[in-house]
Amino acid sequence: MTDIKTLAQERTQLFRDLFDRKVPKRVPINVNFPLEFCIQYAGKDLAEAQWDTSMLEGIFEKVCENFISDVLPAQAIRFPSYYRILGARNFVMSSSGFLQHPEINGLEAEEYDEFIKSPYNCIMEKILPRIYTELNTNPIQSSLVMAKAFKAFYDEFTNAEVLYGKLIQKYGYSSIGYFTGFVEAPFDFLSDQLRGFKGITGDIRRRADKVAAACEAVTPIMVKGGIPASPSKYGGTFIPLHMAPYIRDKDFEKLYWPSFKKEIEQLAAAGQPSLLFVENDWTRYVDYLYELPENTRMWFEYGDPKLMKEKLGKKHILTGFYPISILKTGTKEQCIDKAKELIDILAPGGKYMFGFDKAIITTDSVKIENLQAVLEYVAENTDY
Repeated sequence: MTDIKTLAQERTQLFRDLFDRKVPKRVPINVNFPLEFCIQYAGKDLAEAQWDTSMLEGIFEKVCENFISDVLPAQAIRFPSYYRILGARNFVMSSSGFLQHPEINGLEAEEYDEFIKSPYNCIMEKILPRIYTELNTNPIQSSLVMAKAFKAFYDEFTNAEVLYGKLIQKYGYSSIGYFTGFVEAPFDFLSDQLRGFKGITGDIRRRADKVAAACEAVTPIMVKGGIPASPSKYGGTFIPLHMAPYIRDKDFEKLYWPSFKKEIEQLAAAGQPSLLFVENDWTRYVDYLYELPENTRMWFEYGDPKLMKEKLGKKHILTGFYPISILKTGTKEQCIDKAKELIDILAPGGKYMFGFDKAIITTDSVKIENLQAVLEYVAENTDY
């Protein structure tokens, strides 16, 4: 037990130093696997385990026993129960057991003015009943459905949090370094949940001023949703960035950046840093990213790590870049060599935690022995 406590203290100190702008003892490993990977690795049925969450302890235990990370290497960010209660159209479980996000449209083009005037009221009165079919009924019935869904939501995540705490203590993981909030950039929220990819693409051409005004109007809701009850520089709000790589520079500058920058700055002012999943290639926006509050955490999918380290590495905390594709196609030696290459580029001076370029969702997308070898190498060979 003493060894476990010592291990937990050492791992926690790695992240404490990282977030306190100090060079840690070694490169922290910030790797955790999505629920789907964990279920498959444990050999359980994907759909059954997401519905019967009493199975999760055994599933997560197996992951903890077999993969090295300085944080709990298993997590669940969504459960199907409350989506089913709501009759969700935005997250639907496929026959294979994966929760998928279909293209949806919750806001009509002619409703922009109404949304801009009062986004909260518009979301509650029009958008939610369209996205969640069980809310499209009389006020009494919809209130009952919403109450039931929230009960399921809090039950699922309370049980998960209890399990996380138990496993963190049992296996000696860091007590900090986890995201404690989850929200979207205003433009991405408008695109993902309200207008859909097709709708927002047309809106950029036909009604750009209304898009900009809608992003500005919804920013306070995004900020409020991203601040947890107890903000902390040792926590972080996870924000996946979706649409920026698919729009023109002038549209990014006018429509995406102003509300997004305001959101990140207001989260930081509240004492809550952001963990950005910088999806796809943001190379052309790297100078914008530099402007964000110091110690913003940036998880990169693509891009030149040398450039990102040079441009961002003295101000912000970087992670990602390691291509999970090589874990499938490469030899063990090639996979370790790739880790060495990225560590040589990104680790000097600190402000780096090891992570992959994207979440590993399925077990057949990697060779497990390669994955384990890379994590073991980083844990044992990255002392400063």
